[in-house]
Amino acid sequence: MDLNEVVIVATARTALAKSFRGSFNDTEAPVLGGHVVRAVVERAGIEPGEVEDVIMGAAVQQGTQAYNIGRLCAYTGGLPDTVPGMALDRMCASGLMSIGVAAKGIMTGEMTIAIGGGVESLSLTQTKHKNSYRAQSEAVLQVMPSAYIPMLETAEIVSRRYGISRAAQDEYSLQSQLRTAAAQRDGLFDDEIVGLSVDKLCFDAAGQPSGHQRVLVERDECNRPNTRLEDLASLKPVWKDGKWIEQGEFITAGNASQFSDGASASLLMSRAEAKRRGLTPLGIYRGIAVGGCAPEEMGIGPVVAVPKLLKRFGLSVADIGLWEINEAFACQVLHCRDALQIPAERLNVNGGAIAIGHPFGMSGARMVGHALLEGRRRGARYVVIAMCIGGGMGAAGLFELP
Repeated sequence: MDLNEVVIVATARTALAKSFRGSFNDTEAPVLGGHVVRAVVERAGIEPGEVEDVIMGAAVQQGTQAYNIGRLCAYTGGLPDTVPGMALDRMCASGLMSIGVAAKGIMTGEMTIAIGGGVESLSLTQTKHKNSYRAQSEAVLQVMPSAYIPMLETAEIVSRRYGISRAAQDEYSLQSQLRTAAAQRDGLFDDEIVGLSVDKLCFDAAGQPSGHQRVLVERDECNRPNTRLEDLASLKPVWKDGKWIEQGEFITAGNASQFSDGASASLLMSRAEAKRRGLTPLGIYRGIAVGGCAPEEMGIGPVVAVPKLLKRFGLSVADIGLWEINEAFACQVLHCRDALQIPAERLNVNGGAIAIGHPFGMSGARMVGHALLEGRRRGARYVVIAMCIGGGMGAAGLFELP
């Protein structure tokens, strides 16, 4: 069977807001996701009913982020009820995998046009109301005791196991903050972001809700451009009382990703369909590779996935013009960079989740859109998006610039 070549013709995302006290702290996931679904349809210039599926990733499928977030975002994105939707969960790689699933459907001829993306409202899901009833399976724990290990604890383990110093982590985190600040200053995120007006929940001096304020969110809120190395060095480790690591030594609020809220989507179609419509592709989907590792060192996941991806396409690290590795923690990005021998000047060139923020299920989709736009600016041919995944996995996606 001949496979269709699949292209991305439009991408859009919300700005990223800090969870709990940021601008999206009272904005439901279907609002965030629907906003970017509507935006990519408009940017592609197609009719809403021509979309054949909406596949949205989310890692914390609770509350209004549950009940098939793909279908819900199709509703709020203005698509008719003839357009189906699906929710996907591969934890932090959910947004990347959703784009891959949409692409595979088009490659095999099952559909011609689809939307893939991700959304996460941690403000409204990572709360005291989160369902924790029987959240861990005893059967799973019997065969894999570290299956549910907290992500912070895995980062402490990776730091120790692979000799990633606290100083190196802080230095990398400063670089992420400064690169993001420079990118914001130069407007390098502007083509990705579609502004959204929402009602932000405000709090009084005692921390009690005090009403709402209408705000237009059109700029990422998480970056700390005035960060200094001495500021990062002064922060205390946050992990304690773990099963594997009793007291943390490495991971702080400054060298880990930030809880954030946001959504991102891409509109995909066959290359033949894009040509018929006179649309210029942003990028060509080539493929995704996934792999597993020990749950307690989930941060090294890209070291497993990337070689599988490159081998499949006969490429080397040197062939990739731009790399995006999700900055869950500075320690794991540093290990992946060094183990894969990725040049620092091609990796996370405009910062990453440490500075921009990390809405779990959304980040992979954001990174795809950003890599395609930044790759075009830099004249790259290939870009790779790679992510570590809770539970001990890695995912890597390859895209080619047209």
